[in-house]
Amino acid sequence: MDHGQVSTRELVAGRYRTLEVVHREEGRTVWLGEDVEFGRPVSLIESRLAPLRPEVTPRRTVARILRESEAMELLCPGRVATVLDVVGDNGVLWTVTERIEGTPLGEILARGPLNYVRTARIGLGILDVLEAAHRRGVTHGDLSPGQVFVQEGGRVVVTGFGLIATSVTQRVTAPSYASPEQARGSSAGPAADQWTLGALLYAMVEGRPPFKDRGPVEATLRAVDRLPLRSPLNAGPLVPAITGLLRRDALERVPEPVVRASLTRIVSEDADEPTQETLMPRFRGAWLVAHRAGQAWSRPAVRRSVLVGAGLAVAASAVAVLVAALRPDDGGVSATGPQPSRSGAPSTSASPSGTGAPGGTSPPATSPTAAPSRSASSGTPRDPAVFHRYLAPEGFSIDLPRGWERVHSEAAGEGTYRVTFGASGDPRTLTVTYSARLGSDPVAIWRAQEPSLERTYPGYERVGDIRAVTYQGYQGADMVWLSTVDGVRMRTFGRGFLIGDDRGCSLRWTTPAADAKSTANQQALDTFLRTFRPNTT
Repeated sequence: MDHGQVSTRELVAGRYRTLEVVHREEGRTVWLGEDVEFGRPVSLIESRLAPLRPEVTPRRTVARILRESEAMELLCPGRVATVLDVVGDNGVLWTVTERIEGTPLGEILARGPLNYVRTARIGLGILDVLEAAHRRGVTHGDLSPGQVFVQEGGRVVVTGFGLIATSVTQRVTAPSYASPEQARGSSAGPAADQWTLGALLYAMVEGRPPFKDRGPVEATLRAVDRLPLRSPLNAGPLVPAITGLLRRDALERVPEPVVRASLTRIVSEDADEPTQETLMPRFRGAWLVAHRAGQAWSRPAVRRSVLVGAGLAVAASAVAVLVAALRPDDGGVSATGPQPSRSGAPSTSASPSGTGAPGGTSPPATSPTAAPSRSASSGTPRDPAVFHRYLAPEGFSIDLPRGWERVHSEAAGEGTYRVTFGASGDPRTLTVTYSARLGSDPVAIWRAQEPSLERTYPGYERVGDIRAVTYQGYQGADMVWLSTVDGVRMRTFGRGFLIGDDRGCSLRWTTPAADAKSTANQQALDTFLRTFRPNTT
């Protein structure tokens, strides 16, 4: 702690005396202080007050910080600092909390890198708070080493909730820990907190953040947005979790349950000091397990085998974002279908237009005698006993096999999202994604993603060429690849297409390769491609 600096300034709000500086970072100073009115010790966090949204007054800012901090304290007792008061003063926001017993993570980092086991323990403490916040729909958005306190015994306390939501900027302090989407000025969602968690883990094992402070805030944010990430050298078995969180595409970031499983395994097995090579087989099985059971994404802890595989699924699903843009013609989209939202999902099977289809177990047996109804998206009749129309809250629509449901969904900045569908006991999955800032050539987008596919999928092998297609009047591209999961060869068919302004959707259909061309899987893929309608607004 920087106990040598003692304040002689006037009382804050005529009531709080700052005593000693505990930690300084860009835009934030943490003080030990005293509430002279009640004679009690407090901590004061002095933050740069960013420009507020036009509809937000300083009073509303204070109210929001108090409200969100109180709610988080109830969700995570003892893990979120108790906020006593919030005071705005000459462009500075003072957050007054009960005295926080513990050392700011920034001060710990100043002493040098940590070993990966201690890093994993601290990371789990931060993750406890972030997961609770995200379940409540709250994004921290401004997390930094100065807002994480590590107490004796390892408990972690987090401060700073509520500040970013009132600001017109997307990062108030510590730009080195901003996510790429924040650096570009986009809104912060849970994925931004995931990036910052990855940046904190990186800083703990490397002794520096992924992108160093370059002086002016704008220069640091440009580096975050544009410069390549240097791979961590001292992370050991934390490498998959760190690199999975530090993916520039928010949809590719590894889900929090997967990160939890990784950190938990490292803490519980630190004597083994596993390497990245020993981790990879455990990740492989997870990919299939996480897609078969949606609850694997929400459980606080996941079996070791789920850990890496689920992470692989995340990275791979972002690959589904591949797409290319052409304006739709009038014949491409039926006026009868609801206007879905931006989305896309890779598929793995043969396309009705002649692309080889992957297979999988057939959908639940149904009676062919049920009266067929018209598909919402075309004049082709569909059997409601086999498929049903699904209207997604994101806005897209699609016909799904009976018994299928959402098993996982994620949203990120700029409206990007990913939704995965499946059924318990069925190894097949369909993923729909929407993304912005893609590019203009769908074939080139797939080619650019292929190195990531090779790293993500064990036994990756592309089948045939990447084919340019026209889909519903949009320019797109198809790609098929094989991979191995728990000894089972899987086949993925991906179709991506742009819907304008570098925005695009993709469908990814994944099935066991042995059943790729079965009638049931061909019918399912044909139905997905025929009935999918994105939201183009």
